[in-house]
Amino acid sequence: MKENIVVVGGYGHVGQTICRELGELYPGKVFAAGRSLERAEQFTRTSGGKIKPLQLNINETVDPDFLSSVKLVIMCLDQKNTTFVKACFAKGIHYVDISANHSFLSQVEELHSEAAANRATSVLSVGLAPGLTNLMASHASRLMDKTEIIDISIMLGLGEQHGDASIKWTVDNLSKNFAAIQNNESRVVSSFTDGKKTDFGAGLGKRAAYRFDFSDQHVLPRTLGVPTVSTRLCFDSAAMTRLLAWMRASGLFRIVKLKPIRSAVIGLFSKMRYGKELFAVKIDAKGKKNQEDMLIECFLTGENEADITARVAAAVADHVYRTVLPHGVFHVEQLLALDKLLPYIEQRVSFQTLMNGKRF
Repeated sequence: MKENIVVVGGYGHVGQTICRELGELYPGKVFAAGRSLERAEQFTRTSGGKIKPLQLNINETVDPDFLSSVKLVIMCLDQKNTTFVKACFAKGIHYVDISANHSFLSQVEELHSEAAANRATSVLSVGLAPGLTNLMASHASRLMDKTEIIDISIMLGLGEQHGDASIKWTVDNLSKNFAAIQNNESRVVSSFTDGKKTDFGAGLGKRAAYRFDFSDQHVLPRTLGVPTVSTRLCFDSAAMTRLLAWMRASGLFRIVKLKPIRSAVIGLFSKMRYGKELFAVKIDAKGKKNQEDMLIECFLTGENEADITARVAAAVADHVYRTVLPHGVFHVEQLLALDKLLPYIEQRVSFQTLMNGKRF
């Protein structure tokens, strides 16, 4: 009988919280998986048997007999190809991925027919950004008859301890050029350029945020049918944000691509505790309602971005595990609404919506 849940990267920074959340709901059926059996066992000893250890290297052939007992996989690691994903779909295994790598997610999207044919459901864009950003954008869009522009702004606290994969992804994207959709046309923009003042709400105020290659801005024009979508990033330290913007403008980011410099910068971010353990997401959506101009503003604030990413992933996984959803590959906003996931995190975040400046 297929009933097991495998969390790949389950003893990592985000994976541990996912395992604990699902272990409370489905004790004895959750496996914390990774290449190190020792680390998996060390973590699962603290669960009272609710979580089990599993040695699993997704870059090697996976035992098909084991896969036959798996109902759901949650992926917390970055992958270079879709070999493991295809193996899951071939066995009809549901699949949830917290990756923010748009290039990889696009490869998974191409497996939609394969997943559907094997009655597997895959949910992508799961976490804070992408994830809650997608759902907040969808929430704002539904309040209007026509949505013309969605601007997503994200503030991250430098006082939080981030996982190695998250830090490496951020550093590698500091000097990146990428395509953004504006008026239904693709144009190349650069990370940490095109700054825009964003009002993050009471207590945080206005901050300058800069272009960054979060995958939500690539997905939402298709899933929501919005002609212009952008995502920007800033940090709770305005000085650090300005420094990075200056380094980008001066061309200094080019040296970050050199391996020794890259390693040093990653190490610096890993040790940095200058700031608070907070995050904030702001959605500014413009469009029409009853032929009148409309501005929808959505505010989300909280602490510990990694914890919220994990809890959102666990909530999505819970829905996939216990309910019948359409088969195929989808982004989270195509299957779930924001109000379905907020109850899982409402004790840890503050959320509000304004319509033309008035609380909705």
